[in-house]
Amino acid sequence: MSALELTLLYLLAAVLGVVACRSLKLPPMLGYLAVGVIIGPHALALGKNSEGIRHLGEFGVVFLMFVIGLEFNLPKLRTMRRHVFGLGLLQVVTTLALGTAGSLLLAWILPNFWSMEWRTALALSGAMVMSSTAIVVKLLSERLELESEHGKRIISVLLFQDLAVVPLLVLIPAFGSTPDKLFMALGIAALKATLLLGLLLSGGKWVMRWWLTQVARRKSEELFVLNLLLVTLSLAWLTEMAGLSLALGAFVAGMLISETQFKHQVETDIRPFHDVLLGLFFISIGMMLDWHLVLARWPLVLLLATLPILFKLVLVTGLARALGATTGVSLRTGLFLAQAGEFGFVLLTLAGENQLVPPDLINPILASMVLSMLATPFMVMYSNRIVMKLVSSEWMQQSLQMTSIARKSINVNKHVIICGYGRCGQNLGHMLDRENIPYIALDLDPDRVQQAAAAGNSVVFGDAVRLQALMAAGLVRASAVVVTYLNTASALKVLANIREHAPTVPVIVRTVDDTDLEKLKAAGATEVVPEAIEGSLMLASHALALVGVSMRRVIRVVQDQRDERYKLLRGYFRGADDDTANEINEERLFTLTIPSDIEVVGCVLGEMALETLDVQVVNLRRSNGQIVPATMESKLESGDTLVLSGKPEALAIAEERLLNKLVGSAAG
Repeated sequence: MSALELTLLYLLAAVLGVVACRSLKLPPMLGYLAVGVIIGPHALALGKNSEGIRHLGEFGVVFLMFVIGLEFNLPKLRTMRRHVFGLGLLQVVTTLALGTAGSLLLAWILPNFWSMEWRTALALSGAMVMSSTAIVVKLLSERLELESEHGKRIISVLLFQDLAVVPLLVLIPAFGSTPDKLFMALGIAALKATLLLGLLLSGGKWVMRWWLTQVARRKSEELFVLNLLLVTLSLAWLTEMAGLSLALGAFVAGMLISETQFKHQVETDIRPFHDVLLGLFFISIGMMLDWHLVLARWPLVLLLATLPILFKLVLVTGLARALGATTGVSLRTGLFLAQAGEFGFVLLTLAGENQLVPPDLINPILASMVLSMLATPFMVMYSNRIVMKLVSSEWMQQSLQMTSIARKSINVNKHVIICGYGRCGQNLGHMLDRENIPYIALDLDPDRVQQAAAAGNSVVFGDAVRLQALMAAGLVRASAVVVTYLNTASALKVLANIREHAPTVPVIVRTVDDTDLEKLKAAGATEVVPEAIEGSLMLASHALALVGVSMRRVIRVVQDQRDERYKLLRGYFRGADDDTANEINEERLFTLTIPSDIEVVGCVLGEMALETLDVQVVNLRRSNGQIVPATMESKLESGDTLVLSGKPEALAIAEERLLNKLVGSAAG
C-alpha cells in the first residue's frame, strides 16, 4: 500500500470513527481506538502500524503535553491549590504506593500467574494513576458540571495527574537500566531534568516573550503558526537529546508560552494539530491491540479492567470523603475518575519499549484500559442514579436544596428568575433592586452563593438546567427568566423546560454572538442579546463622541441601531406617568390580546393594512406562549397577543381597526 493510500485509509477510518461516536454521543477518542483495532494488523489488516504512523502518533502526545503546559499557570494553581495539592496529590501518591504494593503482593502469592519485580509494578501503577482528561472534561462540560462541587475536585485531580506525568516520563526510561546501574541512571536522569528545566524555566520565559513579540510584529498568521511549531518541536528535540522525552520538552514550551500575552492565540492556532495528531496516536494504540490474545485470555482482561476501576473508585471516593466532601460528591468524583487515561497508554508504551512490561502482558493490559474508557460514558450517565441508590443522604440533601429555593421564592410573585449569578447576573440583580422588582437567582458556585446571600442578595444554590430547581424558584409565577451565562447547550435545556411547563413566561438569553440566534429563537427565546453586538455599539458610541458628534446624536444613532436589531426595543411600554409633554407623541409599544370568545377564520395580518398607519407588528405570541414570526401571511388565532409599535394616535386607530375586523370576521 502506497503512502497516499495509507494516508487516505487513516483519514477515512478517523472520519467514520468520529461520526459514529458523535452519533452515539460518545467521546471521539473511543472512535479512534475502535477504528485502530478494526484496521490494524490483528483484524482486517488494512493498514500497517508503520514507523511513520507511530511517530505521527507520538507527536499527538507532544502537542497534548504542550496544551497541558499552556493550561499550567501559577494563578490557576493558587485558586485550586486546596484540591490540587490535597485530593490530587493524595490520589497520585496513594495509587502509586498501593498499586505497587498490591502487584508485588500478588506476585508473591501467585508467582505463576503474576510475576514481576518492583520496577514493573511501579511503572504499571504509574499508568493506573492516570484518568482520561479528554473524556472526563468533555463529559463534565456537556453535563454543565465543571463548576459543581464534584466537578472542581475532578478537574483538580486531573490537573495533578497531568503534572505527575512529567517525573514519570523521566523515571520510566531510567527504570529500563540494568539493576547495577539503576540508581546511577536515576540520578543522571534527575540531574539532567533539573539542570535543563531550571535553565529553560529561569530565563526561558523572557526569551520566549521577546521572540514571540518579534514574530507577531511581522503580522503574518502563517509565520506565527510556523514559529509555534518550530518552538514546540525544538524544545521537544532538546529534551530528547538530553535523554529525557519529547513530551517533556513540549510541556515546558507550553509553560513558557502560558506566561506571555500570546497564550490564547496560541491555544487557537495549535488546536487543529493537537486534535488530528492525537487522533492518530489513539489509532496507533488501537492497532497495537491483538483481539485474538484478548479473546484467548479474556478472564485476565476482564480482571484487569474491573479491579483497577473498583480500586480507583473506592480510593478516590474515600480520599474525597476524608478531605471533607459529602458522600454524594465523593462518590461522583470516584465514578468520573475510575477509568484509564490517555497518558496511561503513553506510560504503558514507554514501559514496554524499555522492557519493563513482559510482551505477553501488554495486550491484556491495553485491552483492559480500552474497556475501562469505553465504560466511562455509561458510568457517568448513570452516576446520579448510582449515587441516589447507594447514598441515602443524597435524597435528603437534594430535597433540602429544593426546599431552600422554594422557601426563598414562596412569597414572591411576578418576579424575575436569573439563571447564573456571575458579573452579568449581579448587575441585572442590582438594577432590578433599584426598580423594586423582585428576583431570585440560581447559581452553582457555592462560594459565590454564600457571599452574595450574606450580603442580602436573593440568590440560592441551584442548577437552572434542572426543572425541579426552576419550579422551586416559582417558574409558573415568574414574569421573566434571564439566562445570563454564555452556554448555548445549557440555555437550550432551560428553554425546553420553560416551553413545556411555563410557555407564557418570556425568556431572555445572553450569547457571545449571533451564531446560535436562530436556534435559540426556535427553542422559545423571547430575545437573544449577543455580547458582540452590544460591544460594537458601545465602541461606536465612544468613537463618534471622540470625533465630535454631539452626545444627543450619538444616543439617537445607537438607539436606532438597537431598535433595528432588537424587536422588543422598538419603543417601550408607557405608564400613566410617562406621558410628559415631550414624550406624548413619541413611538411606543402597545399590546392587544384577541378575545378568546371571538373565532377568526382565515384572517391574516396583511388584511389589516397596518403599515398604512405607520404601525408595525413587533411580536406575535400565540396563546400557548410560542413566539412566531409576524408576517403578512400570519393567521390570527383566538388568544393571540400582538405587540404593536407606533405613535399613540396610530395605535388607537390600529386597535379599532383590528377589533372591528375581528368582530366583523366573527360575525360573518
